Amino acid sequence: MNHPPDSLAQRLAALRARMDAAAVAAGRDPAGVKLLAVSKTFPPAAVAEALRAGLTAFGESRMQEALPKMDAVAALPEAAGRAVQWHLIGHLQANKARKAVGAFALIHSVDSAELAQRIDRIAAELGVVQDVLLQVNASGEAQKHGVDPDRALALAALAGKLPHIRVRGLMGMAAAGGDPAAAFGTLAGLFRHIAHAAPEGVVMAELSMGMSGDFEAAIAHGATIVRVGGALFGERHP
Repeated sequence: MNHPPDSLAQRLAALRARMDAAAVAAGRDPAGVKLLAVSKTFPPAAVAEALRAGLTAFGESRMQEALPKMDAVAALPEAAGRAVQWHLIGHLQANKARKAVGAFALIHSVDSAELAQRIDRIAAELGVVQDVLLQVNASGEAQKHGVDPDRALALAALAGKLPHIRVRGLMGMAAAGGDPAAAFGTLAGLFRHIAHAAPEGVVMAELSMGMSGDFEAAIAHGATIVRVGGALFGERHP
């Protein structure tokens, strides 16, 4: 199919080709890497274009932006009959957790026992089980959120015992402007370590890492979800 120059569909095709090539170069099955389209700061019309291109999983960072957008997208004709999934990839404050639980298929940013316990209590009230990833500060940057790597296993063990949370893996990011290999190597090593330790209630199925500028390195280190926004939607406006 021919697409207009610089259309989202064209950018998606180029992105998928790069993802597939990175997976093959790492000796991996390309089907083992999922694309999360990061739609934060982009309007519902951009999500509609992404839906027309075949995407159904979207990532948002801020609750005040995400919830109205999710409602608007649900009303789009492009969303009719589609299993649209929303992931929360931004920092979640415990006092804002109530609006997130049940609304997002996967919360990538659980980074403390307090937040895990808060999500569990709310999920129990709602009668749901919330899938989460544990966010790890693999780059060591003070301004980044995430549990310290040496405390990740303990957090996994605690969260795994909570009946209304399902720990599905880890999320993290590399330092801006640096070599991503160190952070991704740390995340991949932790992923294997926690999987081997096999805490009760924890299923290490997903490793969410890699963005527009470093997703190929993330795939080389075992990412199962890459979070890409700019390379799909174009220049982001805060």
